[in-house]
Amino acid sequence: MNHLIRTTGLCAAMVLAVALPAGAQQQKPALAVPMVYLRQEVPQPPVLSNLDPIPDDLGIAGAEVALKDNQSTGAFMGQDFSLTVISVPPDGDLPAAARDALAQAQLVLLDGEAAHLMAVTDLPEAKGALFFNVAAGDEALRSDECRANLLHTIPETAARTDALMQVLVARQWSDLAMIVGPTAKDGTFADHLRRSAAKFGLAIAGEVPWTFDTDLRDSTMDEVPRFTQTLPDHDVLLVADPTDDFGRYVLHNTWLPRPVAGSHGLHAEGWASVIEAWGAVQLQNRFEAHAARPMRGEDYAAWTAIRAIGEAVTRTGSADPAALRAYMLSDAFQLDGFKGRALTFRHWNGQMRQPIAVVNDRALVTLAPVAGFLHQRNETDSLGLDEPESRCTAFKE
Repeated sequence: MNHLIRTTGLCAAMVLAVALPAGAQQQKPALAVPMVYLRQEVPQPPVLSNLDPIPDDLGIAGAEVALKDNQSTGAFMGQDFSLTVISVPPDGDLPAAARDALAQAQLVLLDGEAAHLMAVTDLPEAKGALFFNVAAGDEALRSDECRANLLHTIPETAARTDALMQVLVARQWSDLAMIVGPTAKDGTFADHLRRSAAKFGLAIAGEVPWTFDTDLRDSTMDEVPRFTQTLPDHDVLLVADPTDDFGRYVLHNTWLPRPVAGSHGLHAEGWASVIEAWGAVQLQNRFEAHAARPMRGEDYAAWTAIRAIGEAVTRTGSADPAALRAYMLSDAFQLDGFKGRALTFRHWNGQMRQPIAVVNDRALVTLAPVAGFLHQRNETDSLGLDEPESRCTAFKE
């Protein structure tokens, strides 16, 4: 998939010029702001339910909605925003695609795994470009492996698990147990849950690995209660199953009647379709009209990246990546993200500060940071890697 989405937004200005004197009809050339959405496709595991298909346009649809937003403003500001989408197959040549992308634009949204992002941002052709990570929550990208030319609009995984633990602390649910899935992704998520629990003074009293390979659609009521009977008493059962292999079958089938949280049940996301306050319904409706589905976290990350570019271009009057980066990392930058407070970027590792939605499948429970969790600089810095914890040095150079 490699297509161009482009609307100059100059029609209104040209129509207006007809009524003006001849000398006033000469229009100043629009400021061109070309952007690229570069995606490395990842093979997806089979979904367990037809209710949970993985959209082909995940992330891309958010960028397209934000492009329309930027073009609406650009029509009045003399700015010409355009977006090219380049999607590389799992076995495709990502560096070659990245070189093609950088030949078209110096503002690039990256959708892929951490290794893909590092490979692209390290290309010689990437010098002088500005990239936005819209998919990878890996801590390393915000710490040891940070890149000065890479900003992050997707929340880091640690911010999501920290948000969940703040809610558990507020509810006084202090004793936890956990089921850990068998994949590497499950293990990484479990590590974040452990660290976030320790950070906020919660104890994980017992853990068990998920070892079943049966089809739980046929045996949930028999297998899960017996399995969870082995866990010590707890207030909340954590599930580490971001691959969505078994977590949905744990809810309401545990031996003890306890709430489930983590990857399933009560969970934390950068964006969820149940967010309705702070004008979010407006964004949700525009997105659904465009994509015919609810907005997901990856869509929101791409939307905020494009909108951040639009805001910076409007404020600086420039499309130069260096000027836009400097403005985004400054105290002057703020973005309305329909979350009740302005979104900004952390100057030490390029992570966008943003509230995290703690939700269930049907409702928003709260937005973190939760009231009472303070920080000397910004309350959202209580979520994820704080400056003393991050080993990122690229932003200090």
